[in-house]
Amino acid sequence: METALQGLLQAAAALHPDRPAVRFDGGGGGASQSYRELLSLAKQLTSLLHMRCPLQDNVAIGLYTHTELNLASWILGILQIPGAYVPIDPDAPAHLSAGVMQQCNLEYVLTQSSLVQSFRDSFSAYMHFEASEVLPNQNLTLVKIKRKIANNPQTGKALNQKVSDKGREKEQAVDEAVQCRTFTQEMGGRGPGCLAYVLHTSGTTGLPKIVRVPHKCIVPNIVHLRSLFQVTPQDVVFMASPLTFDPSVVELFVALSSGASLLLVPTVVKMVPNKLAEVLFKHHRVSIMQATPTLLKRFGSSLLHSTVLSAATPLRVLALGGEAFPSLALLRSWREDGNQTQFFNLYGITEVSCWATCYKIPEEAISGNSVVCNSVPLGMPLLETTVEVRDQNGSVITQGEGQVFIGGTERVCFLGDETVLAPGLMRDTGDWAELRESHMYYMGRKDRVIKRHGKLLNLETLQLAVESLSQVEACAVSHYKEHRLLVFVVAASQSPDIDKVILHSLSKRMPVHGIPDTLVWVEALPLTSHGKVNMEELLKFYEGQRAAKMSQAGLNGRKDLWERLQTLWKDVLSLPEDAVVPSESVFLFCGGDSLKSLRLSEEIEIAVGRSTPGLLEVILSGSFSDLYNHTARLLFPEKDEETVQKTNVKRQLIETSLPTYTKVPKKEETQIQINFLSFTVVRKGGERLIVGAVLHNPACEGTSGNINTLKKAEARHDLTAGHSKEGRNGTKRVEAQPAEKPVSQREDASLKPKVRWKSDTGKCVDASPVLLLPGDGETPATVYIGSHSHRMQAIDTGSGELRWERVLGGRIEASAAVTKCGKFVVVGCYDGVVYFLRADSGESYWMFSTEDSVKSSPCVDLLTGLVFAGSHDGHIYALNTEAKQCVWKRHCGGGGVFSSPCLQDSPRRLYVATLGSQFLAINPDNGDTVWKHSSDKPFFSSPRCSHESVCVGSVDGNIHCFSHAGEKLWQFPTSGPVFSSPCITTGCPADQKLVCGSHDNSVYCLSSRGSLLWRFETSGKVFSSPFSFGGPDWGGQALVAVASTDGTVWIIDVESGTLKTSYSLPGEVFSSPVVWERSLCVGCRNDFVYCLDL
Repeated sequence: METALQGLLQAAAALHPDRPAVRFDGGGGGASQSYRELLSLAKQLTSLLHMRCPLQDNVAIGLYTHTELNLASWILGILQIPGAYVPIDPDAPAHLSAGVMQQCNLEYVLTQSSLVQSFRDSFSAYMHFEASEVLPNQNLTLVKIKRKIANNPQTGKALNQKVSDKGREKEQAVDEAVQCRTFTQEMGGRGPGCLAYVLHTSGTTGLPKIVRVPHKCIVPNIVHLRSLFQVTPQDVVFMASPLTFDPSVVELFVALSSGASLLLVPTVVKMVPNKLAEVLFKHHRVSIMQATPTLLKRFGSSLLHSTVLSAATPLRVLALGGEAFPSLALLRSWREDGNQTQFFNLYGITEVSCWATCYKIPEEAISGNSVVCNSVPLGMPLLETTVEVRDQNGSVITQGEGQVFIGGTERVCFLGDETVLAPGLMRDTGDWAELRESHMYYMGRKDRVIKRHGKLLNLETLQLAVESLSQVEACAVSHYKEHRLLVFVVAASQSPDIDKVILHSLSKRMPVHGIPDTLVWVEALPLTSHGKVNMEELLKFYEGQRAAKMSQAGLNGRKDLWERLQTLWKDVLSLPEDAVVPSESVFLFCGGDSLKSLRLSEEIEIAVGRSTPGLLEVILSGSFSDLYNHTARLLFPEKDEETVQKTNVKRQLIETSLPTYTKVPKKEETQIQINFLSFTVVRKGGERLIVGAVLHNPACEGTSGNINTLKKAEARHDLTAGHSKEGRNGTKRVEAQPAEKPVSQREDASLKPKVRWKSDTGKCVDASPVLLLPGDGETPATVYIGSHSHRMQAIDTGSGELRWERVLGGRIEASAAVTKCGKFVVVGCYDGVVYFLRADSGESYWMFSTEDSVKSSPCVDLLTGLVFAGSHDGHIYALNTEAKQCVWKRHCGGGGVFSSPCLQDSPRRLYVATLGSQFLAINPDNGDTVWKHSSDKPFFSSPRCSHESVCVGSVDGNIHCFSHAGEKLWQFPTSGPVFSSPCITTGCPADQKLVCGSHDNSVYCLSSRGSLLWRFETSGKVFSSPFSFGGPDWGGQALVAVASTDGTVWIIDVESGTLKTSYSLPGEVFSSPVVWERSLCVGCRNDFVYCLDL
C-alpha cells in the first residue's frame, strides 16, 4: 500500500493524465484543470520551494487561501518537497491564526496573491515578514516570516520572547536551533517527510491545539473509504469542508487518488442553498458528497426531496459525519420515492485524523417504516484503526455504556508539543457510546449528559426524539445556563398550534424531565466554519428574542417598520446606532454572513411577531429596500402595490463570477488613443482637473491651465464674504431664514433641453459621469460611467457611440477618476477592488483589493500622481499607479468611507469623511492625521475645498465649514439630512458661492460666511451634487445644474436662484449631473445614461 498522499495522487494521474482532476464553479460558470496540468503546476511550486526555502525533514509550509482552482496543486506542491501543509483561514481571528503559526514554527507561508494585503493587515502586529517570490500564473505569493514580535497580548501569550541584549539574542537563537533539530530528529524517527498536514482545534477555550498528522495515519483512511464508496474516474466529489477541517483531506484525496473529479465551490455559493444545489447537482452532477448533518439540513426538506435526494439525483454516495447521524425517520422524509443514494455514517476525531468508523445504512432500514430503532450504529473500525469502549474504571467493555477511545499502531497524531508517541496509543474522545447486539451506538458527548429534576438526561437522546417528528426538519438542544431546556427547531412545514403538537408528541417518547421548557423557532441552524451547529449563535438569538418580547410595543405602520429594520440591521452588523442604512445596501456586502443573516431573520420575526416565509433568502440576496418591501407586504397587505413599487430599489443579486473583459459589438468600435500632452477631467460637484496646455471652455469661465503645469481649478475657489452669528465655543452657526420663500420656478423659454443620446447599461446608474477631454482640439471627449449591472462604459460624448464596455466583479456605484498621465480610468466596485482600466480600451492595468466594498470615488494628486481611494473597510488608500503598489493606508477611526476624498494643494490636505461620523484632514504624502472632527451623525456627503476652508454636508441636516487648520468656522442648518456634496461656484474668488442640496427637497446657496443667499424648492429629495457652469455662451450667466431623486434635472441661475429650465427623466436619479459646453450628462435608475443638449 502507498504510504504517502502524494504517491496516491501521482499514481492516479499517471493512469488518467487528461481527465479533469479539479473543477471550480463560482456560481456563474466554471473552470477545470486536468491531472496533467495539476502535476505540472505542483512541480513548478515544488521547485520554487526547493530553491527558496532552507528545507528540513518534516518542514511545515503555511497555506493562506480561499477556495480556488489551484488549491489541489498547491497542496501537492508542498507534499512533494516533502513537507506538511498548514491551512490558515483568512476569515479566522488574526490572533488565533498567529498563535497557530507560532506553534508550528512557520518560516514560510504560501499566500493567495489577491490576499497578500489581507495577510499583511492581519499579521503585521504579530510578526515581520516579506514577499519572497511570486508565481503569477498560479496567483500565489511566497511570504517569508522574518521575525516574530514579542508579547502581543491579543495572542493570549507571547509569540516570542524579545531579548534586547544582542548576546542573549545570539544565545537564544542557538538554543532554538538545537530545540528545532532535536524535534526533527525525534519526529524523524518515523521517517523523513512523515508529516502530511497540520491542523488545529477551534481555540474556543484558549489558543488552538495543534494536531500534526503523519501520512501513515491518514493514508489508510483514504484507501479504505474509496473502496467502500467504490470511487471511479467517472465520479465527481464535492469538497464541502474547509481546509482547516480534516474531512477536507478525505474529500480531496479520495477523489484525486481515484482519477475522479474534485469540485470546489467558494463560500459565498455555499451560503445560498438554492444556488449550491444548482451548482452541485445540475451543473456538475456531483456523485459523492461528504458533509455534516447540519450542513445537509441547510438545503431544507423541499430542496432535499426535489433535488439532492430525488429519484433522478446524480448523488450516488452521501456520507455524513462530524455530528450525530439524523434519525432514520427524518432521512426517509428527505428522500423522494425511487431515490437510490447510498448512505454512510462516519465517526472520528481530529486528534486521530480523520475517520475511525464507517457504517453503510442498509436500504431496508431506510425504506422501512419502523420507529422501534431510529438510531444508526457507528459501524466497524476502518483500516488499521482500533476502537474501544471503556467504563468509568478504564476497563474495556463489550456490552453496555462507556467512553470511546481511538488509536492503532500507525493511526496516531502528534498533539501540541508531542514529538514521540508510544506505539498503540489510544486517544480519549470525550464521547459516550452504547454497545448492544454487536453494534456501537453514539450517545453524545460526556458533557451532554445533564441532571434535571434529580434525574439524568442525555441531550442527544432528546434531539433524536425531536428530529423523528414529522413537523421538524432539524433541531438543536441546549441546557441554557443550567436552568432552561431549550430546543431550537426548524419546521418542516407551517401548521396551527405546532408547539402544542410537538410537545404532545414528545410526551409519548420522553420522560417528564426530558420535555423542553421552550421551543425556539428558527429558519435554519447556523453553522460553524466546519459545518457543525453553532450553539453560541443560537443562544444569542434566544437572548435577543427574550429581550425583544419584554420590550415589544408593536409596530405602528410602515415608518415604524422601516425604523425597526434599520435598528436590527445595525445591531446585527455592529454598526453605530446613529448610522443610516442606505436602501440599496446589500447584507453580505456590509459585513454580513450566514450566521449573521440567520440572526437578523430571527430578530425580524420576533420584532414583527410572526413568521415571514422566504425572509432568509431576501436577506442573503436582496437589498435593504427588498427586505423592507418583503416584510411590509406580509404585514400590510392592504397597501396598494403602486406605493410599494415607488420605494422599491432594483434587487442586487449575488454574482460570484470572476471579472471578465467584454467587448460590445456596436457598429464599428472606435479606439481612443490616449497619448496627448494636455487634457481636462470634469467630474461631479463642478470639479475640473486640468493637465498641461490651455483648454478654453466657455462653460467653465475662470478655469485655466498653463503649458507644462498641473492645476486643480477647484483649489482656487475662495470663500470670503457673508454674515453669521456667534455660537458655542466660537463656532459660527448660521440661522436658517424660514421667512424667506423659495425662489421662482418659472422657466426660461429660450432653454429647451432635449435628449441627444442615451446608453443602456442593463441596471440602475447611480454613479456620476466623468468626462475626459483631450487638449488637442481633435480627439472627441469621452464619458466614463458605471452601473449596478457591473458594467463600466466609455461613450463618445458627441455621438453617444459606445467605445468600449467592461464587466467588473461587482456593482458599480462609485464615480471614476482619471490618473495624472491620462491613460487610466480608476473606479471602485462592490467586490472590494479598485480597478485601473486603460482609458482607450477598458483593459485591466491593475486591480487593487481592499477588504470591503468600494463605493467612494477616488481622487488624484496632480503633484505626485497618487490615487486616493476610500473603502467600506474604513481605510483610505494611497495608490501608486506606475509602481502598482499601495504607498500607505490609514484607518479613519470607524465606519466605512462612502464619500469621496478631497485634495487641497495648499496647505497639503486630504479630507476624508466616514459613515462612523469622523471627518479627517490627512497629510497626503504620508497618511498621518493632521486633525480630526467627530460628529454624532454619519457623513455621506463628500467634502469640497476652497482656498481658505473645507465644507461638508451631514446626515444631521447641517452643512459644516472648517478652516484648513481644523477650526470650525460655521454650520448652516437645513430641514433634512444632507447627502448631497457641496459645490463651489466658478468665477472670481470674492464672488464664489456654495451650493448644496438637502433631503428637505431644497437647493441652498450660501455665501462664503455661511449666510443664506437663496433657497430653491425642488419636487424631490436632492441626493446629487450640484454642478456650476457658465460663461459667454450663456450670456455671461453663472448657472448650476442639480438633479432631484424624482428624476428632474434643474438648471438654476446662481445669482438670483431662479429656475432657467428643467427636464424630467423616466426614473429616479441619484447620479450627479456633469456639464461641458452645451451638454449635460447624468445617470438614471431606469438603467440609462443620458446626454442632454441644453
